[in-house]
Amino acid sequence: MSTRTLISPALLARPRGRALYWVVFAVVVGGFTLAFLGPLYWMVSSGFKDTQEVVQTPPTLVPHTFEPGNYSRAWEVMDLSTLLFNTLYYAFGALAFQLVLDVAAAYSLSKLRPVFGKAVLGMMLATLMIPATVLVVPQYLTVLDLPIFERNLLNSPWVIWLPSVTNAFNIFLLKRFLDSIPKELLDAASIDGASPMRILWSIVLPISRPILGVVSIFAVVGVWKDFLWPMLTLPDPAGQTLNVGIYSLANGVPVNVLIAALTIASVPTLLIFLVFQRNIMSGLTAGGLKG
Repeated sequence: MSTRTLISPALLARPRGRALYWVVFAVVVGGFTLAFLGPLYWMVSSGFKDTQEVVQTPPTLVPHTFEPGNYSRAWEVMDLSTLLFNTLYYAFGALAFQLVLDVAAAYSLSKLRPVFGKAVLGMMLATLMIPATVLVVPQYLTVLDLPIFERNLLNSPWVIWLPSVTNAFNIFLLKRFLDSIPKELLDAASIDGASPMRILWSIVLPISRPILGVVSIFAVVGVWKDFLWPMLTLPDPAGQTLNVGIYSLANGVPVNVLIAALTIASVPTLLIFLVFQRNIMSGLTAGGLKG
């Protein structure tokens, strides 16, 4: 049985068709590569330029001056070590809460099947249709005076951790994966006397390592790249995240030093993607097919 393709094998067998195919392929791949890597190259190279060269028009493709000291200056002047520590603290705290609470929610919706579980899942997924900026005001008013506890959460880690837990997308990913786990496996453990908590800890979690890795990456990157919410809820400079801290100090440093700071802030998330890209792709497709 032959496979249908965009270009027929007969056309590819001809020299003209093969040459046209590779020309189009090279142009498309080169265009997308330039569109995605061009801004990254401009940011990294601009961090090595002096103040005059980085603002000149038209911009230089290759730096005429090479000043690697801009990166060390950005690290010291903008106190990036403190901002980096704050961001890591918030990110891994949010990760811990998401792994505990989101996994529990997904396990309950997938395997325990509570009353009105489908309605709850539907309402959770409906929140994905609401723009995040629409929820900023009600969320801010909530953390300003937390109901029941009557506490102000501004300038505390809880103001980052608690909103991050309400992540309908991660709960949906986890539920889809848990749905693919054979029910017979869990029934066998239940017959042997395992409680739902023991089944979750001893069977479900070890099987769910791929999707847990994906959710962990999404949780860390989500906090790392967030800007608007930390800017509103963390006004104290000592507790600000990396993005907010760089923005707050942007007016007091030269442009080349600022770009060097932005490059440093981008490195961790790029490394996370490059190292775990295979895990991300495998985790996203895991549970997509049942069989």
